[in-house]
Amino acid sequence: MAVKIRLKRMGAKKHPFYRVVVANSTEARDGRFIDTIGQYNPCVDPPIINIDADKALYWLGHGAQPTDITRALLKKQGLLDRLEAAKKAAREARAK
Repeated sequence: MAVKIRLKRMGAKKHPFYRVVVANSTEARDGRFIDTIGQYNPCVDPPIINIDADKALYWLGHGAQPTDITRALLKKQGLLDRLEAAKKAAREARAK
C-alpha cells in the first residue's frame, strides 16, 4: 500500500477546485484520505495554490509520492527544492 499526495476534486460542475490530500493509492479519487495539506483553484487568473509547507515536507519525508500534477504544484511552491536541500544536508551531516 503506497501513500500518494494527490488532488481531490471539489466544487460545482464545470467550476472545479481541488484539495491537495494525502491518501492511500488504493482509495478512490474523491474517497477517504489521511490528511489535507492544501488547496488548488485553477479557475481564477492566476491560479491559486495554497499548500501547507510543513505538512507537505513531513509527508514527503515519510515516503509519500506525489502524482505528476501535484509534483508540478509542489515544484511551483519551491517545496521539492527545500526537500532536496534538507536531504543533502542530512547526508552531509551523516558523512561527518
